[in-house]
Amino acid sequence: MAADDAIALDGFLDEETVPGDLHGSTARFRLTVSPTDERADEMILPCTVADSALAHAVIHDLVPGDKLRVTGYLRLPRTPDEPMWLVVTELAVLETAPELSDPAAVATAVIERYGPYVCYFDADVPEVEVFTETGVRVGTAPEPNGIGELLEAFEHRQAAGGE
Repeated sequence: MAADDAIALDGFLDEETVPGDLHGSTARFRLTVSPTDERADEMILPCTVADSALAHAVIHDLVPGDKLRVTGYLRLPRTPDEPMWLVVTELAVLETAPELSDPAAVATAVIERYGPYVCYFDADVPEVEVFTETGVRVGTAPEPNGIGELLEAFEHRQAAGGE
């Protein structure tokens, strides 16, 4: 193929890269390409890297979410059961994916299940909202240590009411 047959595409690394063979001398990855901001124009393009030095960089240096510019040759299917893919000859990282800190530190609210009960913990307030698994509101515990007392009182009310 002639050098001017190559195409260049910008996109985001869709998921973790994988070795294309047992020795890691080739690599495979999926690139999310969207020429516009319209979701209907978005596509996921499988890519392969045959150059061993580039494959090593792809496997060890890229993380999902990196914005890449890939240059290569589009391989169209010859039969209906063959996939289409891009054979990558050059790759540049345009933007690295933002590093995420500990997800637990970033989370501001958590939902936890305790048997047939669901508790909503909000990091901004000490109170804990408690519901049954069917969505019936049990009540609000003043703090996480008060959930047991709240559940005990709720179950006592349910037993006294004949339910």
